[in-house]
Amino acid sequence: MSSNIQLATVGGGCFWCTEAIFHEVRGVENVVSGYSGGLAPGHPTYREVCSGLTGHAEVVQITFDSNVISFEDILIIFMTTHDPTTLNRQGADKGTQYRSVIFYHDEIQKGIADKVIDDLSGLYDNPIVTEVKPLERFYEAEGYHQEYYNNNPSQGYCNYVITPKLAKFRKMHHSKLKP
Repeated sequence: MSSNIQLATVGGGCFWCTEAIFHEVRGVENVVSGYSGGLAPGHPTYREVCSGLTGHAEVVQITFDSNVISFEDILIIFMTTHDPTTLNRQGADKGTQYRSVIFYHDEIQKGIADKVIDDLSGLYDNPIVTEVKPLERFYEAEGYHQEYYNNNPSQGYCNYVITPKLAKFRKMHHSKLKP
């Protein structure tokens, strides 16, 4: 990987929502839905992660060009497109797999994550509960989870949850959208 191509791994509730947002961000080359942060051995399945027993969170791994968008901007978009103040929950989705988390890839990312959380804390009425942890392992989710919104735009969850979230994102971060 060239020095300007970097990875970010974040979880902000259902990975379908987060993935749909980052597919539209200028400088993002790829977004993969997956699981991270758990202790269960082996490659977890969606059913196992949803049980809450693996300790994994639903996450996306974002490949981005840092000459186009910074890690800080990736995190600002992430932190402002989900509710980082709710513990183990996003909307109707409840459980530790839906926690707000930033998995950093190096100490520089950790410092940026801590700074972004501190800088954004005044935007919210409640304290930010987003975890900041080192990435130990990323497991790619099953194929049917990849590009879920793009492949299932008329599905109920997409219509009622993801589409409004995308509209808010586009309005709030219009300068960061792909042409």
